[in-house]
Amino acid sequence: METGTGALSDLPMSQVLDRLAEKTPGPGAGSTAALVCSLAAALLEMTAAFDTTPMGSASAVRAGALRDRALELAERERESYEPVLDALRLPRSDPDRETRLASALAAASTAPLAIASVGAQLAGIAAETVDGVSDQLVGEAVVAAELAEGACRAAARLVQINLAAVPADPRLTEVAGLVTAAAEARAETLAKASDS
Repeated sequence: METGTGALSDLPMSQVLDRLAEKTPGPGAGSTAALVCSLAAALLEMTAAFDTTPMGSASAVRAGALRDRALELAERERESYEPVLDALRLPRSDPDRETRLASALAAASTAPLAIASVGAQLAGIAAETVDGVSDQLVGEAVVAAELAEGACRAAARLVQINLAAVPADPRLTEVAGLVTAAAEARAETLAKASDS
């Protein structure tokens, strides 16, 4: 089945799913987390569009910018693991193999860290947005918060996997903070939703 080689964001959803299902290294988990962020962002844009206050407008703009960022990161993530695979293909006897692998894994952590950041920011927007929406839109804000937090956790796990051999890397602390922030924002969104 021909699924195309264009940007994921330019493909119909059925082709995106076909691309994810292919027996290829990418797109994979990181791109999927980024796409989930873009879905959460779109939900928040729609939800905030119904809030006519200045805060609602600002939330919609921020969510739109994060949706664009998530789609960019889906593409970057799609290609970021190839150097890791190249390093793994080197013979174990190659003296440069371990250095190349460590460098490639460190570089491959950049995109998922950025995806985790997008997810945490979106969860925060959901917590802000749920205050200003009608009862009919509370579910959208809640689902956006759940998706954003899940994508943040998923991307964070990729960072942790890539940096497992470097436990002192400060990005591990950074990503743990993002996961905590996303979880707190999701909990805040749910609490506000149950009070409405």
